[in-house]
Amino acid sequence: MDGDRQVNTRQKIVFKVQIKSEKYKTKALKTAAKAKGVSNVSIEVEKGQVEVTGVGVDSVCLAKSLQKKLGYASIVSVEAKKDDKREDKKEDKKEEIKPIQWASTYFPCQFPVYYDSDGRIIPNLN
Repeated sequence: MDGDRQVNTRQKIVFKVQIKSEKYKTKALKTAAKAKGVSNVSIEVEKGQVEVTGVGVDSVCLAKSLQKKLGYASIVSVEAKKDDKREDKKEDKKEEIKPIQWASTYFPCQFPVYYDSDGRIIPNLN
């Protein structure tokens, strides 16, 4: 039941991006606005931050999309925003969500690899 509750809560996600020009700012806005669950997008050009608010936003997927379009993007913070209507008085403690750090895992193959009919690797004899 607790997992269902996290999906339906509003989130405020802050991304650190490189905004070199007006073109990059437009790309960042369009990419963030297209993401599923996003209801509000704002950009602070001086700080190089994109602030996204929405319900059920996949922050890692959005960070990868921003990174693909802008060249660099990292998650600064993810916060659960409470609506005034849904605020529980029992929960006095603020639940802090730690940002996720990841590195690119794409490594292009340097040379072709050949297999024989038994599934063994055939060494490259060049």
